[in-house]
Amino acid sequence: MTVRRTVLKSAFAAVGMAVLGMSAAAADELDTLKEKGVIRIAMSGAYPPFNFVNDENQVVGFDPAVGAEIASRMGLEVEIVTTAWDGIIGGLLANKYDAIVGSMTITEERDEVVDFVGPYYSDKRAIFTKPGSGIASLEDLEGKKVGLTLGETHEDWARERGYSINTYKGLPELLLELENGRVDAIVNDSIAAILAMTAKEQEFEMFGDPTTEPFGAGIAIREGNPELAAEMQKALDSMMEDGTYVELAMKWIGADIR
Repeated sequence: MTVRRTVLKSAFAAVGMAVLGMSAAAADELDTLKEKGVIRIAMSGAYPPFNFVNDENQVVGFDPAVGAEIASRMGLEVEIVTTAWDGIIGGLLANKYDAIVGSMTITEERDEVVDFVGPYYSDKRAIFTKPGSGIASLEDLEGKKVGLTLGETHEDWARERGYSINTYKGLPELLLELENGRVDAIVNDSIAAILAMTAKEQEFEMFGDPTTEPFGAGIAIREGNPELAAEMQKALDSMMEDGTYVELAMKWIGADIR
């Protein structure tokens, strides 16, 4: 799931500098988490099947499953926090939670502000339309209304290309807007959109973005915590090696997406 560099370089600048300055002199956060016995992980809760709220009002999906497994292997309990995607890095820098396990694309701009563990899966940008739309290329999007999730890097990409856009809170709203014809196309990470539309039997056509390479989704933590990063990476590596990762991926995604 992909935050715009304009957000990172402006809205987070002040808090980012303050937090980064403190982290250089502070002890690694791993010891603090071990003492508390709990790690708080954040996600939007609006990105099925990676993370979403079920009928029992529980946050479930591939992301919380991966986060909980990593926490367990570190000897920690997990607390899931849901928050708006466009402010999720700001919340991490403000110590509202300890990590982001929410399908966050690893980018150079984000890496200037946070550290990443992973990647724990790979995906690619895709454009989705209703059947018979006549939209089959990036050039066909010119003059059309394009829907995107607010704060994702897809939004920055669409603005740079000069498309006419509408922004929404998450994938469920995007699918509804496309279905009701309020946008001509939506842009999203391919796996989540394909699975969500298939699950709701929503007909669609799609094509990949030829201008970008596949990207990795990582776990974001505050900078200056090499021991925490190493411990989380060790837990992630071990679950990939012993088959647990594939089991979770098959349960929630239906495929090995490493």
